[in-house]
Amino acid sequence: MMMIESKPLIEIEYCPKCGWLLRSAYMAQELLNTFVDELRGVTLIPSEIGGTFTVKVDGSLIFDRQQMQRFPEIKELKKLVRDAVSPDKDLGHSEK
Repeated sequence: MMMIESKPLIEIEYCPKCGWLLRSAYMAQELLNTFVDELRGVTLIPSEIGGTFTVKVDGSLIFDRQQMQRFPEIKELKKLVRDAVSPDKDLGHSEK
């Protein structure tokens, strides 16, 4: 029996008390639209720790708001995810 390689899972952990659910949901939607065939899914995780906003691909941190002192631009986030899950994928207008 052949094993099928499982697709990567994105985790966005956010601070619900900071009001970041909508931002997180928007980013999840954008990633799911862009990487339809490449991702298993995007999980939103409400953090117990105030000020948290991190993005992980299969457990590997690719963006941390506290380290960067800002939120990712959506184009930037798509490039980070692309580099992790499908380096050859053309992002079209997001590449510019």
